[in-house]
Amino acid sequence: MKVLFGGMACLVLLLAVAGCTQPTAQQATPVSTAESTPMPVSTVTAAPTILALGTPGPTETLPSDWGITVQVQSNGQAINPQVVFTFEGGMGQDLIPEIDVQLTRSDGTVETGKMTQPLAIGQSSVSLQGTTGNNDRAEVWALTPQGDKVKIYDQYVPFRAYS
Repeated sequence: MKVLFGGMACLVLLLAVAGCTQPTAQQATPVSTAESTPMPVSTVTAAPTILALGTPGPTETLPSDWGITVQVQSNGQAINPQVVFTFEGGMGQDLIPEIDVQLTRSDGTVETGKMTQPLAIGQSSVSLQGTTGNNDRAEVWALTPQGDKVKIYDQYVPFRAYS
C-alpha cells in the first residue's frame, strides 16, 4: 500500500513540475503616443559602443496633433536575432520629421538608427542586431516640428513570445 501511494504521489509531482516549466507568453506591444499615422524610410547606424544597460525610464506623450505609433518587437530568430522598430502611423505622420531609435543589447552594446520623412505605415522600419536574451532595451524618440526630442518608448524587448 505504501509503494502504491508513494508511486502515485511521485507521478502527480512529476506531472505538476512538467506543467510549470513552460515560459510565460508575451505579446509584442505597439506603443501609441496618440493616433496612428504612417512613417518613412529608415537608416541604420551600426556604431556599437559599450555602455551600461540601465533601467527603462519614463516616457512622454506627444500632443495629439503630433501623435505617432511605433511598434517594437524581436524577430525571434536565434541565428540572427533582430529588434525591429516599425512605424505604425498617427496624426503626426506628416509633421514629425524624424524618429530616432536606440537598442541597448544585454551585453551593453548600443546601436542606433532613424526613420525620416516620408514616413509610410508598416514600410518605414529600422532593424537592429539584438540578442537572444530577454533584456535588450529599446528606446524611441520623436523629433518635434520645433526640433525637440521626445522619448515616446523605453522598454525591454523579449526575444521570443509564446502564444
